[in-house]
Amino acid sequence: MSSTSASGTLRFADSRTIRSARGGIVTEVPTPGTVVPLGGKLYAVDNTPVFLFRGGVPAWRDFESGMEKGPDVQELETSLRDLGYFTKQPDQEFSWFTTDAIQRWQKANGLAVTGRLALGAVLFAAGDLRIGTVKAQVGDQTGQGAELFATTATTRIVDADLKLANQQLAVVGTKVGLDLPGGTRTAGTISSVGTPTEKPGSGDQKETVIPIVVTLDDPAAAGSLQEASVTVSVPSAKRKNVLSVPVSALLAITPEHFGVEVVEADGTTRKVPVTTGLFAGGQVEISDGGVAAGQRVVVPNR
Repeated sequence: MSSTSASGTLRFADSRTIRSARGGIVTEVPTPGTVVPLGGKLYAVDNTPVFLFRGGVPAWRDFESGMEKGPDVQELETSLRDLGYFTKQPDQEFSWFTTDAIQRWQKANGLAVTGRLALGAVLFAAGDLRIGTVKAQVGDQTGQGAELFATTATTRIVDADLKLANQQLAVVGTKVGLDLPGGTRTAGTISSVGTPTEKPGSGDQKETVIPIVVTLDDPAAAGSLQEASVTVSVPSAKRKNVLSVPVSALLAITPEHFGVEVVEADGTTRKVPVTTGLFAGGQVEISDGGVAAGQRVVVPNR
């Protein structure tokens, strides 16, 4: 039984920089740390707001009657449907129903009711955007393509690097253990594996590593952490016929020792120290705690 440890960084996923869709005077910017949902206002230039819609294809042309079919039209209609304005099945054709939905959305948002959207009126993203560092200020002169602010998704991930010698452990779907700040232990899953990459090592030497991305099985375990150093434990061996409990059942009894809370037959509980072993599949091997197979342990609700 063994596992390989790697240093990782907890962060919000999908960082990107939002750039101005037009030139002019910045009249509104978002507040750092806030989350902008579907249909929310991102910023405004010359008092013309830009709204967040859902989609993977970036806006690249005006939306108006007579335009050619395309996937951008379908994601526009999908966003308008999810906001309650488009009543048909979204497709790639800009129809009268699309015009009507835009008009009703424009009226609800206090905009000029034209039935068309000029390029830059909406910004497409896969999900809600969390606002990061804001570079522009209200009153600034901006140009088309100028940086305004940074955003991320609302999902947190862990980036880590495995040594080249351990590349066989870098497999999508592998369950790993995560040690978070404050003694919190939780589990995650390798969601993507990168190609071998050279990074600075000790001295002038370079080291080849395998980048991995881990998603948290229980996102609430990260609490309010925005960015933090974590330790990723990747199982490098399997054990059969061992005692294990859910990772979330572990308690920090002392800064150096963990334990579990055992539920007795009469419903009372007692805390017992344990020695942890292999982390895998959201479970952790335990021993030395006087815990027997079949006993119940307390797992906190999040």
